[in-house]
Amino acid sequence: MESYNSFRVAQQQVKEAARLLHLDQPTIDLLQWPQREFSFTLHAKLDSGKTRIYHAYRIQYNYARGPAKGGIRFHPDETIDTIRALASWMTWKTAVVDLPLGGGKGGVCCDPKTLSERELETLSREYIRATAEFIGVDKDVPAPDVYTNPQTMAWMMDEYETIMHRHHPGVLTDKPQQIGGTEGRRDATARGGVITVREACLLHGLDPTRAYAIQGFGNAGQRAALLHQELLGGGRLIAVSDSRGAIYNAEGFDPKELVTHKLRTGSVLNFPGSTIIPRESLLELDVEVLYPAALENSITQQNADAIKARIVCELSNGPTTPEADLVLYKKGIHVIPDILASAGGVTVSYFEMVQDNYSYFWEEELVHARLDKKLAKAYHTVQEAIKEKQVHPRLAAMVVAVARVAQACKLRGWV
Repeated sequence: MESYNSFRVAQQQVKEAARLLHLDQPTIDLLQWPQREFSFTLHAKLDSGKTRIYHAYRIQYNYARGPAKGGIRFHPDETIDTIRALASWMTWKTAVVDLPLGGGKGGVCCDPKTLSERELETLSREYIRATAEFIGVDKDVPAPDVYTNPQTMAWMMDEYETIMHRHHPGVLTDKPQQIGGTEGRRDATARGGVITVREACLLHGLDPTRAYAIQGFGNAGQRAALLHQELLGGGRLIAVSDSRGAIYNAEGFDPKELVTHKLRTGSVLNFPGSTIIPRESLLELDVEVLYPAALENSITQQNADAIKARIVCELSNGPTTPEADLVLYKKGIHVIPDILASAGGVTVSYFEMVQDNYSYFWEEELVHARLDKKLAKAYHTVQEAIKEKQVHPRLAAMVVAVARVAQACKLRGWV
């Protein structure tokens, strides 16, 4: 697969949106770069007694509309440009769903699969010791991302409160409910994506009860498998993949049983009634809906022409390259871009921040209803931009988001 620098892709997306908005050059220059970047060298003692050094980052891309918001990744292949790109996309993601937040991202270069629970806790607390003065409910609010989870957030929140000597549950989101987490957060990313698929099917006359496929069967992929059935009235899940391989069954899998199998065995492979297929061929199946829920740059110029899905709902960050976007658009495939399709997670994280702020928590039904309203409205706002600008969906979503952030920057007198 061709190699892409994700940050250069993100910068190009900003340029294209800015051109359509006729923004002045200083504004374009401001929006193409993070406002603040932090790089840290962490040290953590392993169970063996040895000390290991880790490189870590926190980037606050833009905070014109509110505190920076974005996850923290524990991944061995993190780079400063990866984090920059993800922080950029978080800025546009919060803006496209009209949340009073900016965008940020963080990461630690490590392989969490090789670390014990105690070592992960130590590393989590070290990260907060390095970043504590730069984050906060009114500065920057992190959340989980790849290979981090609510337990990671619990350790980090505890370390932050220990340092600050006061109660600040809203400093991190997607925490366990017992210490300030919200109902409805576990499935929020997938639920938001499925809501946008529902709106797309209604608008374009497509049938969500036909076949669908999911690339990447982690948390978002598993939840999408279940919610597609629940919210859209059925559908045949005919293919899924994870880091170990891909499986197929033309008659469809039982999503609940497949999720159980994945959680029990750690992989989708060897599920009863499945046939192993090449992972790349999953993307090319004849399905109504394709959910890319793996890592970046899965759909490229090399394979885009082979995509047959009617809707591509991007639950992962940056799964489609700019060249592939144009191919899919010309083929008439309706892409629901990542900054819209996967915005359910940050939307409910924002709801968590609100609830933490006044120590009153909503019932799950209210969280779901407010998420549904936010994502449905954002979807149709982007569709209006598609019609007005005559551009592909990702560029339309960027136009909506960049316009909102640019306006905030101008109102503040930054440009």
